[in-house]
Amino acid sequence: MVGSAIVRRLQSEGYTNLITRSHSQLDLTNQQTVHDFFQSETIGYVILAAAKVGGIHANNTYPADFIYNNIMIEANIIHEAYRAGIERLLFLGSSCIYPRHAPQPMKEEYLLTGHLEPTNEPYAIAKIAGIKLCESYNRQYGTKYRSVMPTNLYGSNDNYDLNNSHVLPALIRKFHLAKLSAHGDWNGISKDEKTHGPIPDDITANLIAIAQSHGHNIPSSLKRHALRSMPSDAITLWGTGTPRREFLHVDDVASACVFIMKLDDSTFNNSTEPILSHINVGAGKDLTISELSETIKKVVGYNGEVTWNQTKPDGTPKKLLDASKLNSLGWKPEISLTEGIKKTYNEYLKK
Repeated sequence: MVGSAIVRRLQSEGYTNLITRSHSQLDLTNQQTVHDFFQSETIGYVILAAAKVGGIHANNTYPADFIYNNIMIEANIIHEAYRAGIERLLFLGSSCIYPRHAPQPMKEEYLLTGHLEPTNEPYAIAKIAGIKLCESYNRQYGTKYRSVMPTNLYGSNDNYDLNNSHVLPALIRKFHLAKLSAHGDWNGISKDEKTHGPIPDDITANLIAIAQSHGHNIPSSLKRHALRSMPSDAITLWGTGTPRREFLHVDDVASACVFIMKLDDSTFNNSTEPILSHINVGAGKDLTISELSETIKKVVGYNGEVTWNQTKPDGTPKKLLDASKLNSLGWKPEISLTEGIKKTYNEYLKK
């Protein structure tokens, strides 16, 4: 998602000599293949957007995968960029690097001042390692490697897999499926499943209940789920809905990345200070997950009720970045949350 947005941004600014690789073309966890790649290409700048990412469920289910894959990716890229003589590199981290109970909004200097959120600690540790890799290479070798810490991102080419997506795309898909169920549109649900991945059994049962409450028949292939269907047309969401989150459209973070890569070196004049090797990229506003769900519900056009499964984890109570340092340098986001969700949902419908 982020990589493709950065490519679009660079192309819009007239850059044409872009070297990219998909996961199938280059395994970034393999040190030898990464070494061979850097030795075979003439590269001036590196933007490292590749990562293994996911929401609370994915982080809880695959903690070893998250810490191993992300550490290997960033270590291989950063080291081989140095070995290839590349002075400029931008590493994309995450706002989850900050302590669970950090003061809000979170400033860059809060890094490593407290305990991390347990549900995504392995991923956060990997991203912190990436920041420290950039700092260390800058200190020892005089490179100009910078790190950006974006807030929660969404937008074009997002992941809508209900087993491992982030909260915003998951809500878009859940409300869209609920709307299809309310209309008895089983063909639409089948098409959605083929496009965006399997629908978990508990959500299928929920969709059956919604369809039944609107008087629609249930396809025979789904009868096995009917026994678990709920007695109302309420769509069930995880947690309490009270945690506060900040969201930034991926096109905005892409513009921030290009902006930061262009900053004069004097802006980062002392690479031994952590504040100067990583910088926050945020929208400056947050809202509760419940408020987010209401916004998405309205954009999608679903009119049913919502209930919250409070046995599921909430994650960090509040995550809002202090992006004042980047703002003071001249960058600010341009896409409002409602505008961005509308744009994202329209793209979702076209797939």
